[in-house]
Amino acid sequence: MYPQLEISQLATTLFSFLLVMVVDASRAGKSCRSQACGSSLQRSWRFTRLLHKESDDLLKIYTSQGDLSELFCKMSMDNVPDPDISGLDPSARIQSMYSHIKTFLPHLQRVTEQQTDLQIFSNPLLSKLSDTYSRTSSLGSQISCIYQMLFPNSPLLEPAGEPTPLPLSQNIFQQKVYGCVVLKRLKQFLSNATREIKALKHQTCTKGPKPNIPS
Repeated sequence: MYPQLEISQLATTLFSFLLVMVVDASRAGKSCRSQACGSSLQRSWRFTRLLHKESDDLLKIYTSQGDLSELFCKMSMDNVPDPDISGLDPSARIQSMYSHIKTFLPHLQRVTEQQTDLQIFSNPLLSKLSDTYSRTSSLGSQISCIYQMLFPNSPLLEPAGEPTPLPLSQNIFQQKVYGCVVLKRLKQFLSNATREIKALKHQTCTKGPKPNIPS
């Protein structure tokens, strides 16, 4: 009897938790759509510009570790996200930015895990990597909000599959090179995203977003 009661209480608690999550997500979506276009994009532009500056500082700290040379960051690697934003219209380009962020996050996590094994706990590189991961994730939420605000009738799609799979086994040198390339390309992406969000503000906020006309 008692185990069944505990299971019932657990199920009720879990259902309540999921219900709260759905309500919060719904409120977040409404909040995004109710924001002013210009001020929302201005805040995102400032945040992206700050994150780009911090990514430059992070890359400098990373390349100062041991015998790592900046030349390693220029090596070609196929399994690292591309920094270029694509798309012919604002909707597609916002989708591209969002997909890039989602693709970069697991690579940032892998670099953080690798460096945690290589560096002492007090090394400031580790906290910088953790901060960059958190803020890049926050930028993804802001990009999602921008899309909901400008295109409320079109879904923002999650990246399909895994276009740049994480590396499997790597020796220490390969880990150092991989991390350097990831951080360099993230910095390049954030530079592109800063320009993109600034352009979006002029393209969509001055004249207003084009209405979504059902086909």
